[in-house]
Amino acid sequence: MSVAEIRTLLARHGLAARRGLGQNFLVDPRRAERLVTLAGVEPGDAVLEIGTGLGILTRALALRGARVTTLEIDAGLVRALRAEALLPAGVRLVEGDALALDLLALLREQAPPRRVVANLPYSVAAPLLRRLLDLRDLLVDWSVMLQWDVAARLLAPASTREYGSLTVLHRLVVEVKRCDELAPGCFFPVPKVRSAFLRMRPWHPAQLAAGELCRVEALVRAAFGTRRKTLANALRAAGLENASEQLARAGIDPRVRAEALQPEVFVRLARQLAPLGAL
Repeated sequence: MSVAEIRTLLARHGLAARRGLGQNFLVDPRRAERLVTLAGVEPGDAVLEIGTGLGILTRALALRGARVTTLEIDAGLVRALRAEALLPAGVRLVEGDALALDLLALLREQAPPRRVVANLPYSVAAPLLRRLLDLRDLLVDWSVMLQWDVAARLLAPASTREYGSLTVLHRLVVEVKRCDELAPGCFFPVPKVRSAFLRMRPWHPAQLAAGELCRVEALVRAAFGTRRKTLANALRAAGLENASEQLARAGIDPRVRAEALQPEVFVRLARQLAPLGAL
């Protein structure tokens, strides 16, 4: 679908790309097919797509032979997709906000293998990525399109500005692989930044025990909540009164800052603090 065709289609339905929803539509069908390949989608896979847009990636998924359920928050786009019959037969289109919908139930409705493919708008990328971590036991993997600065946070090494709680949580749960980069011209409207396509696969065996992610998350968010403070001061501000003593007991210098610690160090500290009910 060319840019001119997109403009005409949107105008026909009284629509326009909505910046508040982060709507930048992929325009190249060949690129969509490449992304489906990079996502590892095979015939018969159940794919939950977050962000239907104008259906270019949805059509590529269906063409691959996937069983597709696709979510779209914009009611106007949903009406246009249905009126223009833009989606292949067999694709299930669900109107709703992926942050509010019961993604667990939607996935369980489909037999495995299950995957997620998503074009995540900047404004909701972080919370949606966090939701996907909770669904890891149901998924083979998930592949997401992100603005480059969010992707950089997921890929960042320790002791860099981009390294933070999002990095640590993902590093503990999934292998993150950068599969492709997309220039602004691949989208309409043209965004001001580059995008990256990342594929995430849960670690096997898992690095965290069942139910442990939330406990580690509380510690990590406290540690990075005040980045300029030492780790001891950051944890003390979060309510851990004997922070320096607990860090020393774990073999961690209390004067260090959170961004200097590797993900596995946070796991060790969280396990030490668990019996105390701290954080």
